[in-house]
Amino acid sequence: FTSHRDFGRALERAIRRSGLPIAFSSGFNPHPKISYAGASPTGAASEAEYVEIGLTEVLDPAEAHRKLDASLPPGLDVLRVVVAEPGALADLLTASHWHIALPETDLAQAQAAVEKFLALDEVLVERMMKKGLRELNAREVVVSMRAVQDGDDPMTIDVVLRHSTPSVRPDDVLTGLREAGGLQIAQTPVATRLEQGQLDESTGTITDPLG
Repeated sequence: FTSHRDFGRALERAIRRSGLPIAFSSGFNPHPKISYAGASPTGAASEAEYVEIGLTEVLDPAEAHRKLDASLPPGLDVLRVVVAEPGALADLLTASHWHIALPETDLAQAQAAVEKFLALDEVLVERMMKKGLRELNAREVVVSMRAVQDGDDPMTIDVVLRHSTPSVRPDDVLTGLREAGGLQIAQTPVATRLEQGQLDESTGTITDPLG
């Protein structure tokens, strides 16, 4: 239930509490040098959010990790810190791997809906945006998708999505599965982003952006 702006405020406060030597932009109204890319939508969980922080002095990544993680609230956890390479953070994040849990949804029906969806060249869905109703092609960003179920766990849609502008979100894909594939969703879905990184077009896999 935390929006991207909520996360941004929490991170900025944590940086101040941690004592990290954060750099600021120049000008009349300086801002801390914090860059985000590929923010997850409100209502989705994530284990793969990335942020780039500008510092005024060289700092050991392990020390930055310890100080920042200790200053963040529970549930916002720093998993890894590395020295940033030249170039834009967004260029390292071109696709996302999602699990969308659908409790009480029939696996066979979901598999049939996925098959119908993937057989189409275009699946148009509508979403209300700041400038009004926008039509998006949910099919063109789907690299791979399958319906799976492990034992008694809820049925899950496993999907890899290319990043696009405007972004096609997991809920847009579910809308496409309902409208084009006939999927009937029994309970509120829970989407979790497991990976972000550069898409390897030859294999459909996502490479580690910090590798």
